[in-house]
Amino acid sequence: MEKKLVNPDQLKQKNLLHIQDVYKYYGDKLVLNDIDFSVAHRELCTVVGPSGCGKSTLLRLVLGQEHPTTGQIFIDNKPIGVTDKTRGIVYQKYSLYPHLTVLENVALGLCLNCGFIEEVRTRHKIKKEARYFLDRVGLASHEAKYPHELSGGMQQRVAIAQAMITRPKILMMDEPFGALDPGTRESMQLFLLEVWEEFKMTVFFVTHDLEEALFLGTRVVVLSQYYSEGEGKDRKKGQGAKIVADYNLDKEAKSSAIKKNKDFVNLIYQIRREGFDPEHLQYISEFNLKHPDSFQTI
Repeated sequence: MEKKLVNPDQLKQKNLLHIQDVYKYYGDKLVLNDIDFSVAHRELCTVVGPSGCGKSTLLRLVLGQEHPTTGQIFIDNKPIGVTDKTRGIVYQKYSLYPHLTVLENVALGLCLNCGFIEEVRTRHKIKKEARYFLDRVGLASHEAKYPHELSGGMQQRVAIAQAMITRPKILMMDEPFGALDPGTRESMQLFLLEVWEEFKMTVFFVTHDLEEALFLGTRVVVLSQYYSEGEGKDRKKGQGAKIVADYNLDKEAKSSAIKKNKDFVNLIYQIRREGFDPEHLQYISEFNLKHPDSFQTI
């Protein structure tokens, strides 16, 4: 890895999300080891890594559901607090209430952010806003249905509308398409790219699927526990996951035809070797941190 002169304080000031010197322990187990990470406005950042590396832990830290053992996380140059409307979330398992209609589920995001009296006073406005987002996700004609009457892909569209209605600064997605069949999954990937471009969102997308990560991302970050530290005879397998690779990708939505492109396929193989192969232990100075916002504080 070539040494880059990157000022973390400048990154923190210019970027939307900034993570610096973050460690996360559960008891004596180190899960995340010195994570340095900065995400620009309007980035569609995908995060990949082997099972158990801490991808979902990292997402929960950014969401505010958990806190770092040490280190800091900033949104718009301010330390994050508990979960709030600055961060929307879409999970793999549909976060919809079965007893509410599609319209009521989408409106819920706004209703939860106001008191009862305010909700009653602004009910018409809230429903109008919910209908707007249902229209944007192509489900305006299904507003009176209940979740069980929708397909899996349609339920995820509702969940995305539910998260977007509060207009979060970051839309966070944790394996959101993992339970869908391949055809529906690809259609949802294309749908996400459409709404990302339309709303100029910043998206933080966790997935185990490398093809999905490279197809969607303007940037792909590889988190892995497979690396080595120390030198000479002291060289040994590292403890806890680090960012072992960070790639700058196209800034525009892509056609699904790119999945068959030779360079695209070769990059999948390269990332699989860098982050998923327990026999390929890169030394920390060899990490492939090519993204201009990558930095390490050692």
